[in-house]
Amino acid sequence: MPDQWKPATVAIHSGHIKEAFGALVTPLYQSATFVFDNAQQGGARFAGDEQGYIYTRLGNPTTAELERKMALLEGAESAAACASGMAAVSAALMTHLEAGDHLISSNAVYGCTFALLSSQLKRYGVDTTFVDFSDPLAIEAAIQPNTKLVFCESPVNPHLQVFDLTAIAAIAKRNNLISIVDNTFMTPLLQQPLTLGIDMVIHSATKYLNGHGDVIAGIVCGSEAHIHQLKYQILKDFGGVISPHDAWLILRGLKTLDVRLSRHCDNAEKLAVYLNQHTKVSSVFYPGLENHQGFKYVGKQMRRAGGVIAFELIGSEQDAINFVNKLKLFTIAVSLGDAESLIQHPASMTHSPYTPEARAEAGITDNLLRISVGLENVEDLIIDIEQAL
Repeated sequence: MPDQWKPATVAIHSGHIKEAFGALVTPLYQSATFVFDNAQQGGARFAGDEQGYIYTRLGNPTTAELERKMALLEGAESAAACASGMAAVSAALMTHLEAGDHLISSNAVYGCTFALLSSQLKRYGVDTTFVDFSDPLAIEAAIQPNTKLVFCESPVNPHLQVFDLTAIAAIAKRNNLISIVDNTFMTPLLQQPLTLGIDMVIHSATKYLNGHGDVIAGIVCGSEAHIHQLKYQILKDFGGVISPHDAWLILRGLKTLDVRLSRHCDNAEKLAVYLNQHTKVSSVFYPGLENHQGFKYVGKQMRRAGGVIAFELIGSEQDAINFVNKLKLFTIAVSLGDAESLIQHPASMTHSPYTPEARAEAGITDNLLRISVGLENVEDLIIDIEQAL
């Protein structure tokens, strides 16, 4: 891959191996198993003495192209594709954790990630401390003798708080900890945490990477050593691997990622300004607004502010729900990164695994709403919000 290629070009051309019949589009290798020429070859592949495919849970040519492309986009040595975003989160964590270990997480994360950290891992003897990652001293203070890693999202789901990833990486390195960042909201085209010193990056590929709302998948990017351990210990034995068809669909989606993201960001910026000026909106959370704490990172850590907006209406939880139900163009659904604009109520939907106390600590109020701004004409989106307000 030429060093001068920009991310939009990498997303289309990188990682592709010339196909025997000259197909422009990456072939879909929809096969569970692969044929050996003889018994000796099968034994050699299982032993690791010969390169080649064995069984799709252990590797697949279509999946491998997606992994190569994502590693190049993130500036990583290697990548692993997983069955879902949560499979990617759990695999990345389980690669480094065992009973008796401790990890530190930002106090606001996706609801199922919170449930994994606060409940499921605890069942297996792994404890989590949740702190405000905007305060580096709070992270340092939470480190224990058995702490193994730090984990966060940036921007945070759902209220778009942005953290200083360079500072977080430095804290981790000083204390011999692994640092993991969920980069779903940004994609590698808007933010590359590994270039800031972070060790591993996670994506829910369901979202912007695919972009069409028809795939469930996850990606983990990192060093060759970390990804090899993740693939051949965690994914191999727990089985949370992506299907070749889903990998093929994400490869298709990546070809339009740059142009889609540009429209998502353009629309979000205009919609955020509109909401920020509205008399019935009390707060808007979007890093592209000057009054947002993450604004200082735009153009530096983040190339743009992304396509997700959170905001609070003046009124009660019921007022917020009534507003959502009156929308005509926005689709009431969780997820993000689709062509359609989606709206959801985090307290009762994506972040319902939180206790009321944990939601308050994370700043997730009952009248908070989250919009994934789609690819529609932004004037139509504004008209729809106006009539609902």
